[in-house]
Amino acid sequence: MRIEKIRAIAVRVPRDGQSARGLAGSPTGVSGEGRYRWSTAYPVLYPVDFETALVRVDLSNGMTGWGEAQAPLAPEVACTIIELLFAPLLAGRPFAGTAAEISEIRELLYNTMRVRGQTGGYQLDAMAGVDLALWDLAGQLAGQPVARMLGGGVGRVPAYVSGVAGATDEERLAFIGDYVERGFRLFKVYLEESWPELERRIRLFQSAFPGVRFAVDALWHLPAGAGQELDLEWMECPFPPEDIEAHAQWVAGARSPLALGESYRTRYELRPWQGLAGVLQPDLGRCGITESVAIGKLAKRLVPHVSIALAPQILAAVHVAAALPNGGLCEYNPRVLEVANRFLAEPIQMDGPNYVLPERPGLGVVFDREGLAGAWMD
Repeated sequence: MRIEKIRAIAVRVPRDGQSARGLAGSPTGVSGEGRYRWSTAYPVLYPVDFETALVRVDLSNGMTGWGEAQAPLAPEVACTIIELLFAPLLAGRPFAGTAAEISEIRELLYNTMRVRGQTGGYQLDAMAGVDLALWDLAGQLAGQPVARMLGGGVGRVPAYVSGVAGATDEERLAFIGDYVERGFRLFKVYLEESWPELERRIRLFQSAFPGVRFAVDALWHLPAGAGQELDLEWMECPFPPEDIEAHAQWVAGARSPLALGESYRTRYELRPWQGLAGVLQPDLGRCGITESVAIGKLAKRLVPHVSIALAPQILAAVHVAAALPNGGLCEYNPRVLEVANRFLAEPIQMDGPNYVLPERPGLGVVFDREGLAGAWMD
């Protein structure tokens, strides 16, 4: 059995930016014109549309595996890397679906560009998309869900709500209350306005919902020393991802653990943070399953990051969270899941505050052929 063909396609889905604001993928307002616009809170670009890159790997026996590269900006870049570099390298390669083979392929792809300094960014995103598709195939060949192949089980994976939507305190409290009634007990809040305003809001939430936990995603622009006295589930991405010293100073005086991971793609990038971060958050569309498992060995606690994503990324994150002993929790954004499910013949299910892990072999991705006609690539 051999790898027959690898293909990638950029996907863009129009979205209502206002309704998504305050949630993963659109945590702040934006300004400007064109497809990519500046955040009003800090210097980063957000897409007007829901963007991602799907990866399809076909075997000589007719099986198809689906992967996805995290690609919130210019998904064509990751697709071009796959089509020009990876597909010719892997076409015709024997593949029996073992973890050792997938790890070997990942190292091969990594080594092709590491001597040229391409050890992050779009190169690794493209690798992650291929890695997810190969794990999907491995599970299908073994007749097992990926979580079971990784040494875990299937069933339910607890989720936390990523973002609190609403334009006023009353609307935000109603949003939280709705999900608390469904059984959710952890919410992540984004730093969009000034820190004093967010701190006031967090204390309001904590007072209104005793026993419910809150985390903060500071989006890399937390004022020095802010939030150290708060009792949070974690403080995520407080400072620029290169600034180890600022993070160390914050951790030294903080009650809450530091969480980070979405800005990094390999165990090598995260190793310097091993003693500082209480929570590591690999994004499966940037790290892939193979590298996320390796990152899990560095982590005290591993909570996969889920941002803009279709089913391959989301389900890969759920499988990893279910399988690793220091996992057991996964990010959940209702708007993102709603978009992902539009393209599935078998939607990703929630059972109260839990993801339902598919028991189908592989990742459990079953695309709707008509809904995803542009990416089907027959």
